[in-house]
Amino acid sequence: MPELRPPRALTGPVQRGRDRVVGLWQHRYPTVAVTGMTGVGKTELVDHLCGRPDTGATAESGSAVMERRVRRDRRLRGFRFRVVPGENAATRLGALDEVFHDDPVDGVLHLVANGLATGRRPAGTTGTAVVDREEQLARELEDWTVTAHRIASMAVRRPRPTWLVIVVTKADLYADSVDEVVRSYSPGSGTPFGDRVDELRALTGAAKLSIDVLPACSHLEEQSAVDAATRDAYLARLEARMAQLSGHV
Repeated sequence: MPELRPPRALTGPVQRGRDRVVGLWQHRYPTVAVTGMTGVGKTELVDHLCGRPDTGATAESGSAVMERRVRRDRRLRGFRFRVVPGENAATRLGALDEVFHDDPVDGVLHLVANGLATGRRPAGTTGTAVVDREEQLARELEDWTVTAHRIASMAVRRPRPTWLVIVVTKADLYADSVDEVVRSYSPGSGTPFGDRVDELRALTGAAKLSIDVLPACSHLEEQSAVDAATRDAYLARLEARMAQLSGHV
């Protein structure tokens, strides 16, 4: 019986060719983690960015992380989105470890909702969930603290810079104060959230992690104060910034 030997490692031109293909794929389709607490609109945003807002979420086989892919232009450039679930602590923490440690991503969209995340009713109940805004803001800060720790750990390990966009969703519900709300989530704002962003920047360094804060609204509520054109303009601005950060333009 012939002796079984482990497969030989790729060397020389073969390995260089493989690395080049992998590098080209990563450049054309960088992987983006989408994080944030339950109800901030992660799946809705990714569906819009993928150009299919009417489809449901599809879980990746064998994983707690969902994946989306979008073609950006005729040159087949786009993103692979990995959406971390916001509920179920054990599932969420495992998914965070997957996207920031086991298979690190190229960029991060972290969603917050100015304390206006959609409430979730307990299983088996009906009606509108009552949401306390101060409680939601506290949960946003707690969620960010857990996520930021993992972002920092990933950013300092990577040989190339990582980018982060904090996306302030539900912008249609506070249309008259969008700029003020965006500033409250920004570095140097002096708010509790802004202070935590400053801590992340200090841990990683500007050369390792770029940070942007942008507004968005994927689903227009009945009480929305903006129209579809404004919503699309927010999304277009986010897409343009992601393209810049990923070297697509």
